[in-house]
Amino acid sequence: MSTASTPGVVRDAVDGPVKTGPSGPAPATSGTRTAYPLYVAGKLGGAVVSLLAVLVTSFFLFRIIPGDPVKAMTHGVPTSAEQLATLRKQFGLDLPLWQQFTDYVGRALTGDLGTSYQFHAPVGELIAEKLPATLLLTGVAVVIYSALGLWLGTRSAWRNGSLSDRLNTGVALTLWSVPSFWLGLLLIIVFSVGLGPIPGLFPTGGMESGDSSGFGYVLDVAHHMVLPVATLVAVGYAQTLLVMRSSLLDEMGGDYLTTARAKGLRDDLVRRRHAVPNALLPTVTMVFINLGHVAAGSILVETVFSWPGLGGLFYQALSVPDLPLVQGLFVVFAGAMILMNLLADLFYPLLDPRVGR
Repeated sequence: MSTASTPGVVRDAVDGPVKTGPSGPAPATSGTRTAYPLYVAGKLGGAVVSLLAVLVTSFFLFRIIPGDPVKAMTHGVPTSAEQLATLRKQFGLDLPLWQQFTDYVGRALTGDLGTSYQFHAPVGELIAEKLPATLLLTGVAVVIYSALGLWLGTRSAWRNGSLSDRLNTGVALTLWSVPSFWLGLLLIIVFSVGLGPIPGLFPTGGMESGDSSGFGYVLDVAHHMVLPVATLVAVGYAQTLLVMRSSLLDEMGGDYLTTARAKGLRDDLVRRRHAVPNALLPTVTMVFINLGHVAAGSILVETVFSWPGLGGLFYQALSVPDLPLVQGLFVVFAGAMILMNLLADLFYPLLDPRVGR
């Protein structure tokens, strides 16, 4: 057998010409074509298993909360033992635990999250009613602190050790360690009640004043959003900044950046085109997790500012405890996180083609 002398091609005795690269035969692409679908299938399977685990956890977790839901609902109202037994039967609390569990899972898989004990309304309707307020508040906050954290984290890492880096890192570490409810209360004291020469500029809570319409209503809602959004941004941006800074610092010693500079690229282009895209993977995970928090909201912040969203609803449900409502909200919160993690995993190959192969 003989081989052709054409550069880059090896003549195989059976299969004919085979393309080669600089260091031997080029890798086959069939494995790459099959690897990504398997990668996606694995991630989808993991998401389904996680969701089933959430259903199991949500049922048993809240049944260890001390208190009797029926007695809590009838608190202060004279109720006989027969009436309490009737209420337990009405809500299915007299059934064996295993039967309650199978009924709950069966309904949840069809989208029925049950009926609230205290509001006497379908849990799905209550969640749908409160969801827009939560999406508005946390959605605005997540967009602001994700963009702010990415920008400041990139600049801090690129100017590692400078005065601005030390200042940004110090402020971020401080804010990251501050409890969000404490910061919210502090902002209310200073900017709502007023402190010394600082007058009360913003409402202490709620979403609207109730006496405006049209564009005035939009301004009124925005006015009520300032302090809760500022609280969420102050805590959220710090985490994003620190993760982005750490990830970019790991990339800055790479040989590919030295090569890019050797080609004559400006430092700004080296950072934006080469360093930042490679440092985004850990931060992308955090951004998607933050997007999952958009649905979950912030229980503490919404409670402190009396924001009429899912966080406040969850707090009300826990105080009873309203088992169907807390279970339904827990499933929604966890499901949003699972979905965002799944989207992050599917987005990874767009940033790094090596992922999923």
